[in-house]
Amino acid sequence: MRRIATIAALLLSPLLGGAAERGETPPDLAAAGWTVGAWRGMPQALFSFLPSIASGTASGIAPLPRTAFGNGVAAGGIRVRGQAAGGFVRRALSGPAQCLSWRWRVDAGPPATALNRRGGDDRALAISVGFAGWPTHASLWQRTQHGFAQAGAGDHTLPRSMLIYTWGGTGQEPRPFPSPYLAGLGQVRVIQPADAPRGRWVEQRVDLAADWRATFGGDPPPLLELSISADSDDTRSPLDAAVDGIRIGPC
Repeated sequence: MRRIATIAALLLSPLLGGAAERGETPPDLAAAGWTVGAWRGMPQALFSFLPSIASGTASGIAPLPRTAFGNGVAAGGIRVRGQAAGGFVRRALSGPAQCLSWRWRVDAGPPATALNRRGGDDRALAISVGFAGWPTHASLWQRTQHGFAQAGAGDHTLPRSMLIYTWGGTGQEPRPFPSPYLAGLGQVRVIQPADAPRGRWVEQRVDLAADWRATFGGDPPPLLELSISADSDDTRSPLDAAVDGIRIGPC
């Protein structure tokens, strides 16, 4: 994945929504609370509201009902398509870390790439949960790097820590492992490797509070943001993937 080679860019990474610019958000996604973002220097993937897709498409993705977060805000499903492209959608969250559940599918995506090293780390989907507080042992250096990133992010408040769940990677990466772009403030778990069966919905559920404690130690801070991203520019692969049924609630 091409990056801006500056100190601030270590934190202004795709997973924090930095090194980025606002994309054009379709009205139905905007109405559901999502904002589309583009990564500078990378072709923009197309994000669309899943219920607006007609059944019988080439990918076989049929419409699904609108869904909601635990706080009752309509979220809806999201589909991402592209070729050698990437991007993300994000929306605000609030409240305590609880259980996050969703269903996702990949009809086309990049081959397996090692996600725990910089460069060439494409993935069909990543679901990233941002928190308002620091990891328990965040260093002065990490906080300073985040400060550089926040200065470049304008009025968008960046998460101070993240849990990232991916469909992609080799499946041989440690579980979890630190994102090579987030200065130790983001931890990644490969949920479905790149060679997982395609063309069918897979249900997932994770305990955010338990994952936080296992990863960072201590009690998790409040939720701040959720993003869905995709990235296939290094392998120049086609993308056709979707996420639906997002829920945050008691475990």
